[in-house]
Amino acid sequence: MPVKISPTHKMERILVGMSGGVDSSAAALLLKEAGYDVTGMTMRLKPRYMLTEEQARAMDKEVADAAAVCEKLGIAHIAPDFSAAFEEKVIRPFIASYKNGETPNPCFLCNQTIKFGIMLDWALENGFDKVATGHYARVVTENGRALLMRSPDKKDQSYFLSGLTPEQLKHVLIPLTHIGKDEARKLAEDNGLPVAHKPDSQEICFIPGNDYIRFLERFGGELPDAGDFVSPEGEVLGRHSGIHRYTVGQRKGLGITFGEPRFVTAIDPEKSTVTLGRNADCMTQTVKLCKLNLILRDRLDEPVFVEAKVRYAARPERARLVPTGEDTAILEFDVPQRAVTPGQVAAMYQGDYVFGSGIICR
Repeated sequence: MPVKISPTHKMERILVGMSGGVDSSAAALLLKEAGYDVTGMTMRLKPRYMLTEEQARAMDKEVADAAAVCEKLGIAHIAPDFSAAFEEKVIRPFIASYKNGETPNPCFLCNQTIKFGIMLDWALENGFDKVATGHYARVVTENGRALLMRSPDKKDQSYFLSGLTPEQLKHVLIPLTHIGKDEARKLAEDNGLPVAHKPDSQEICFIPGNDYIRFLERFGGELPDAGDFVSPEGEVLGRHSGIHRYTVGQRKGLGITFGEPRFVTAIDPEKSTVTLGRNADCMTQTVKLCKLNLILRDRLDEPVFVEAKVRYAARPERARLVPTGEDTAILEFDVPQRAVTPGQVAAMYQGDYVFGSGIICR
């Protein structure tokens, strides 16, 4: 059944971020059908000097696929080059985070600084009222405040949008609010969109094959030196080849064997050590957060209870969120969490509302 979206007025101008995939194409279709004045934008984000010829062709195909969808829908399409901003705001912080022994979340940062940062700023400066994407989440306005909510679909992506502010959210439309992935693909099929059968991407957009170590070796400059594997008690267990090669919770690919499973439980960039412990050593109930972003309220003056998850695929668990500074806090979980990883995102909820998020720190 077609989804009805009611614009505040029929000629509201919407800039749709289009990746050349099914979700953003279905979003553009729904907005066009609802009577909005729609333009598609495919941002050229990956710096050319980082791409092989094959990768450059793949990026050009993404642009061409989005343009073909826009032509089918009868809407305009633009493809500006924002690669310098993407390198500055996403790629360089990604590299710096790995050098610091963290495991970053570039998709979260891209949403925060590029899709709903650079693209939104460009849209407002060029006469558009809002931006839209093919994410699965919900944006609602209550008492004049724009809020973020989970999508009822199993592909809910509110986790990746939890770094947005109410000011950003008030300029955001999410057309796939009330439908799921299967329905979005069927919409594309029923309307003859040329990307209807295109498979979903499963990797970081600028890391071919998800081989981040090779990417760091090519573009990361001077990387961390070799150091020691140590036990939780500080005993030297062997040598590693650089802290950027490891992430908390990792078991395979350590280059060292034991008579029992060992996991990375901590990484110390100052000492250049990687701690290897047992599974029980991977568990913690207290998680430090920095760069706290609140959506449901302006300030956090006293502890509150939330449900939080420390990675996208995790199940939200009850925790007490305790403020410790202007943009820092501690999550105290009722049950221990496994492999809490510095650099990753902790998204927090109250019911279906996204309370906010923070970056996990040491």
